[in-house]
Amino acid sequence: MRHSTLVMLCLGSAMALSACQKAGETDVDRAIQSVNAIEDNDMSDVMLTVADPNEAVNYFKRTSAEHPDRIDLQRNLAKSLVRSKQNTEAAAAWGKVVAHSESTSEDKVDYADALIRAGNWEKAEAMLDSVPPTYETFDRYKLEAMIADGNKEWKKADSFYETAVGLTTRPSSTLNNWGYSKLTRGEYREAERLFGEAIQYDPKLFTAKNNLVLARGAQRNYQMPIVDMTQVERAQLLHTLALTAIKQGDVTMGRSLLQDAIDTHPQHFDAAVHSLNALDAAN
Repeated sequence: MRHSTLVMLCLGSAMALSACQKAGETDVDRAIQSVNAIEDNDMSDVMLTVADPNEAVNYFKRTSAEHPDRIDLQRNLAKSLVRSKQNTEAAAAWGKVVAHSESTSEDKVDYADALIRAGNWEKAEAMLDSVPPTYETFDRYKLEAMIADGNKEWKKADSFYETAVGLTTRPSSTLNNWGYSKLTRGEYREAERLFGEAIQYDPKLFTAKNNLVLARGAQRNYQMPIVDMTQVERAQLLHTLALTAIKQGDVTMGRSLLQDAIDTHPQHFDAAVHSLNALDAAN
């Protein structure tokens, strides 16, 4: 009887020990999986931000092929292709993401962005039309504005630009795009205002400075705008203003501005010298 009881106790202890070991192994497995997930996320963040764009593409091609059902890896591959400026492949990759059962409205907007980069504006418009109107983000309205611009639907474009600007704390590039839209329509004073606002948000945005000069020059205002600029930027803007003046028939003013650009540039300004020589040869 004592022997039987001892055997039962030993068996019970062995089973308890076995259960403890299994529980311990499960906990360890879960911990390892958690660590691996964190490492995967960290690696993805690195690849999408500071890593070489082509290296990131190769990394996500490999990992998404190893885990073909993971939409997060498919998204990261599509994002890395956009970052590496492989626009056609990026559009195709985003198309696969959108076809996934777990895709979102944000994915559709990113797909539309990739389609625009690849030059497929019509398909991009159709993709945005499929996004519910309740999904309101800066990226969505920025793209809507660009498409309306391309269709010369000016009222819609202005409405979308205004909405997009209100949905971001960094509207400089959108204000610049809106200003350029106004510039192409011949609304020079409004374009000048928008370029000025873009520069206020981002004083280093040279594209907006150059467009501001174009808008002022189109109004035959050949005074340099009062904005922060380097000496090289000033020379380049004077060159832009000079060409605008010449195009409008104000040749004497254009010649003077070209000379100012050459004198202002801290080094040899080949483009301005070439323009001035061409102008002198024509007269």
